[in-house]
Amino acid sequence: MVQLSERSVTMPHDQSLVLWFEDVGIHDIPLVGGKNASLGEMICQLTSKGVRVPGGFATTAHAYRHFIQSAGLEDALHRLFATLDVDDVENLQTHGREARSLILNAPFPQDLEEAIAQAYAELCRRYGPDTDVAVRSSATAEDLPDASFAGQQETYLNVHGLDAVLDACRHCFASIFTDRAISYRTTKGFDHFTVALSVGVQKMVRSDLAESGVMFSIDTESGFRDAALVTAAYGLGETVVQGSVNPDEYLVFKPTLREGFRPILAKRLGSKEIKMVYDTDGANLTKTVPVEQSERDRFALSDEDILKLAEWACIIEDHYSQTHGTYTPMDIEWARDGITGELYIVQARPETVQSQKAQTVLRRYRLEREVGAKTEDTTYTHHEPLVTGRAVGEMIGRGKVRVILSPADIHTFQAGEVLVTSRTDPDWEPIMKKAGAIVTDQGGRTCHAAIIARELGIPAIVGCGNATQVLQTGQEVTVSCAQGEEGRVYAGFLPFQIEETPLDNLPRPRTQILMNVGNPEEAFRLSALPNDGVGLARFEFIIANHIRVHPLALLNYDQLPEDDEKAAIAQLTHLYDHKPDYFVDKLAQGVATIAAAFYPKPVVVRMSDFKSNEYANLLGGKSFEPHEENPMLGWRGAARYYDPKYRDGFALECAAIRRVRNDMGLTNVIPMIPFCRTPEEGRKVMAELERNGLKRGENGLQVYVMCEVPSNVILADEFSQIFDGFSIGSNDLTQLTLGLDRDSALVANVFDERNEAVKTMIRVVIERAKANGRKIGICGQGPSDYPDFARFLVSQGIDSISLNPDTVVKTWLEVAQAEVSSEI
Repeated sequence: MVQLSERSVTMPHDQSLVLWFEDVGIHDIPLVGGKNASLGEMICQLTSKGVRVPGGFATTAHAYRHFIQSAGLEDALHRLFATLDVDDVENLQTHGREARSLILNAPFPQDLEEAIAQAYAELCRRYGPDTDVAVRSSATAEDLPDASFAGQQETYLNVHGLDAVLDACRHCFASIFTDRAISYRTTKGFDHFTVALSVGVQKMVRSDLAESGVMFSIDTESGFRDAALVTAAYGLGETVVQGSVNPDEYLVFKPTLREGFRPILAKRLGSKEIKMVYDTDGANLTKTVPVEQSERDRFALSDEDILKLAEWACIIEDHYSQTHGTYTPMDIEWARDGITGELYIVQARPETVQSQKAQTVLRRYRLEREVGAKTEDTTYTHHEPLVTGRAVGEMIGRGKVRVILSPADIHTFQAGEVLVTSRTDPDWEPIMKKAGAIVTDQGGRTCHAAIIARELGIPAIVGCGNATQVLQTGQEVTVSCAQGEEGRVYAGFLPFQIEETPLDNLPRPRTQILMNVGNPEEAFRLSALPNDGVGLARFEFIIANHIRVHPLALLNYDQLPEDDEKAAIAQLTHLYDHKPDYFVDKLAQGVATIAAAFYPKPVVVRMSDFKSNEYANLLGGKSFEPHEENPMLGWRGAARYYDPKYRDGFALECAAIRRVRNDMGLTNVIPMIPFCRTPEEGRKVMAELERNGLKRGENGLQVYVMCEVPSNVILADEFSQIFDGFSIGSNDLTQLTLGLDRDSALVANVFDERNEAVKTMIRVVIERAKANGRKIGICGQGPSDYPDFARFLVSQGIDSISLNPDTVVKTWLEVAQAEVSSEI
């Protein structure tokens, strides 16, 4: 047992063996490593801003070197590493094992033991006898803006008693030579003997009795800067970091959060099957136990908790950005104390992937359409995925599968193969860097496999659930992370394309170039394209793909027949006692995600425009929809909104828009009314909007109308007195001007937006809109398909052209050239 000295001598920082967190800051990384320096920085600088960080102390880099020198280990380690080959897995494992053994069998010098003992005694005085602590490694080359060293060294939780603390410190020192740390340092070009190790001893947060997780102050997949990603699961945070649990995920929009709004853009329920807790009865410090089904079936965090954590992420990011003198997004670990109920930040480090990417070239991976690519309007199903999970990054990879269930078998892995396993931890890193792609059964977007895959620049799909059962070693597969949040593994080597778009030195056209965006999951990525906003975001995509239930079926849930459809609705809405809230929540989140991606640019959102046969295909829809011979010209668009048979459904749509604009602060959303046949109908719709809290002019609210019926052109002056702007829907305007059914193959050859009759209609409505001081744009297919049609629109002085994303850059350049040629 260590005997404490009766005297204490104050030493310079660089000569101290132990320093308290409150005595160090971010500039002390050479003394106490990145992790401990960051903890000290937050305690000193951010406590006054409400950010809570548990106290503790750190052994110094000087203490580590003092230990190595006093034990006479320098020469032995240098001799050992002279024959290191990190590309030879067995060689790496042998060298790592021998290096760790040297350290574990060496005694601490007396003065170091005394310094640790004195500091732990003070910690016990502050928090109570034998206080429980987390003992974490903190290398002097970790948590740098361009190298994370995430998980390279060891962490020990629920350590209590001096002997246990000393033992954990020794094991942390030894972990500077874990196989993964050796490999990582070699890859990153760090010298093994200039890097030192500090040990942080921090009061435990009792999240074993509550929740914990990881958050990023940037979207981890797209690099979108204005979103904070928060993840949460039950118990100690190691399960989230290691990827052994699929956590809940929440997205929060930072700009309007800072203004006091409540912009939770998305909430995704994770399975949260297990949790790590204290092992109070056994010989281990912690153990993993199942989570009760009732807890798994609800979100781990309240909205207030989500917003508080996101607020802290903003505070931390702002502080580190100011400190570093450059934008510094952060990777942060948090925990809630189950005894006090308070939230804490337990780690914060710079994010090292998206923040390091060049912003001048946009690279986009796309599966070729005929083999399964998903566009805004169509999913091609020639190839069904073998397994799906959470996409990490936006790339596509191919290779032969190698299923490995234990790190003991990693020597079987061959470069370029697709690594398939239940989850990874740092022991897997020597082969992860050789993988063509990575697929795991467990984990979320912030787990170890996801972090390392991003850093290595390889595609990964995590949380698949059954990948190790479905995929077979030797099987040829394509791993696609380029189709939104859902990653997909397809059989065979499928063809794909890589498109590179230079973003610098693009000309600036006078005509605004907007985008048609239907899928919220693609919005952050698409916002990186040059654009002036969104000209068409369609409710139908969100309702059909994210909600899937007819709004009236939710309003009349108790009256639905007890059949399979009601059971499916019950499953989708199980988190909601009041079923209509499900519709409003999901619709608001989808619209808000698109609006946030392009904020503060305008985002024109078209209210629902399903035809009655399409509404009937939603769950529960057949009970509320009529049979129409020609739904294209029937009960659709504006005609439904004021009709007593659908008015209550429209009220839910309005509630979603109201929440996005008023509660989330996304006032760039402009609702648009489709298929409005007469000015009288327009006034009725405006009355419905006002009845539902959406009054034109209040809080900057504008309301647009689709120009897709000839009466919209003929009576454009009257429509201009009701609405703030027009958006030409060239598909419907063409079919109604030419008197054909655009869905009929028999007359498809006649359908052409460039027909002179259609162009005359467009020419007239542009002229009348401008005469009345109203904005006018186009959101139909024509400008995306026909460059000459886009040039015609420019020649008529149209205000904006909204395009499909894959034609934005091409048309942007053509419009700029057309403006120069026309001297507009």
